[in-house]
Amino acid sequence: MTLPEEGQCYLVQLRMLEKRRAGILLHITSLPGAGGNGDLGKEAYQFVDFLNDTGVSVWQTLPLGMPHDDGSPYQCLSAHAGNPELINLDWLQKKGWLNVLDTAEGSEIDGLSRKELLKHAYQDFLIFSKESDKRDFKEFCQEKAGWLDDFALFMSLKHQFNKRGWFDWPEQFRDRKKTPLLEASFRLSVEIEEIKFEQYVFFCQWHELRKYAKQKGILLFGDIPIFVAYDSAEVWAHPEYFKLNSEKKMTVVAGVPPDYFSETGQRWGNPHYDWNYLQETGFQWWVERMQTQLELFDIVRIDHFRGLEAAWEIPADEETAINGTWVKAPGEALLNTFKDTFGAIPLVAEDLGVITPEVEILRDQFGLPGMKILQFAFDGGTDNPYLPHNHTENCVVYTGTHDNDTTLGWFESLSDDMKHYVYEYLGFPQLEMPYALVHAAFESIANLAVIPMQDVLGLGSTDRMNTPGTIEGNWAWRFNWEQVTEEKSNRLAHMVDLYGRR
Repeated sequence: MTLPEEGQCYLVQLRMLEKRRAGILLHITSLPGAGGNGDLGKEAYQFVDFLNDTGVSVWQTLPLGMPHDDGSPYQCLSAHAGNPELINLDWLQKKGWLNVLDTAEGSEIDGLSRKELLKHAYQDFLIFSKESDKRDFKEFCQEKAGWLDDFALFMSLKHQFNKRGWFDWPEQFRDRKKTPLLEASFRLSVEIEEIKFEQYVFFCQWHELRKYAKQKGILLFGDIPIFVAYDSAEVWAHPEYFKLNSEKKMTVVAGVPPDYFSETGQRWGNPHYDWNYLQETGFQWWVERMQTQLELFDIVRIDHFRGLEAAWEIPADEETAINGTWVKAPGEALLNTFKDTFGAIPLVAEDLGVITPEVEILRDQFGLPGMKILQFAFDGGTDNPYLPHNHTENCVVYTGTHDNDTTLGWFESLSDDMKHYVYEYLGFPQLEMPYALVHAAFESIANLAVIPMQDVLGLGSTDRMNTPGTIEGNWAWRFNWEQVTEEKSNRLAHMVDLYGRR
């Protein structure tokens, strides 16, 4: 692998990011609302209005997939399917596809889960929808059949087998024997169609939100996990794409070695790719996966980008990530395939953690912006790449990410000497945290500065989104509009204007 010659055309020409912009990091589940999590209803549109009013032009979310019971959007049941928990029920009611909300008593509604209400919606759709809507649904199913058919059958069987992982199903279903699957498809046909309907509704609602955001000048910035969950439709349907043994069990699992976040590393437990096989097939599975993301987002971050150069493989019987090895991956060939298929596409490389010169070469060869986290900037010397004076235009600067503490929580955990150093470097002694660090992000030469919503609101550690290496108490944070005071909105708008990011 060599660095590109001067003037070489890169894969990614981020025209939309050639100007200075400000962004907010907020997952859809963190929006306000009456349900158990935020969704794609009026609160999402109100948030777009808030961004527009303050001059912020990028909304970054976490992955939109359907998580397992732990709620992590980085461990999903499908690499393509959207999370039905994000579907807004009022939208269905206005369409005339959820009439139970008009006829049932309040207590009856309260006792119904979103899944049960979506079942009602499917039945009403069959009865009350326009013929044009039925045609649209049919066309959606045909267009997405490459992943949707497997996903719908997978989820139906998963329900039949009490949510057990596919690797614990009866052998004929685990190994996808043709006759049992055909019989199951017939027997479970109603539930399969309901699941397809959920995906149809999700994509309809998302595309309507994206259209509204575009009208307001807001770019949607998504996130694609480099790995997929072992218990997912993709691994079940295509075990040949992954490093599994003859019994379809993992021999090695993904993770990262010890780092800033954990002394024992992170054992994610995802299966590793059989890159040789994927490359022989022209990376078709990856191309289809990226196509779905480009339908959803204007910009896409590749989470754990360094795994495209080399990934940390941990023996499956190891309890921690300490005893792993780096194994090379054909990232250059994959990114060239993206270039040949899509032309210039807006990718951002999540290049945090153990980054080697080889990873930097791969990133730079394709002109991909990397990430600069200001909470990481104050350890070490003046050559720390996260310090603002070491930034470049072609990067994305953050105060912190979903995996960090809030900036206020981070700052309060520092020693007095370190607090003094931070303020001395930033040169904002009159500003309290987190706003001093937010100013530093907006002041950076980086074309895009993204601030977690918690930092916009000045919130502490109890409001962090995720603590890596833990499985409880994560992904549930939500804000409310009462926290978005006029003073905080005006402060954000002022910073956007002050640093030329409008």
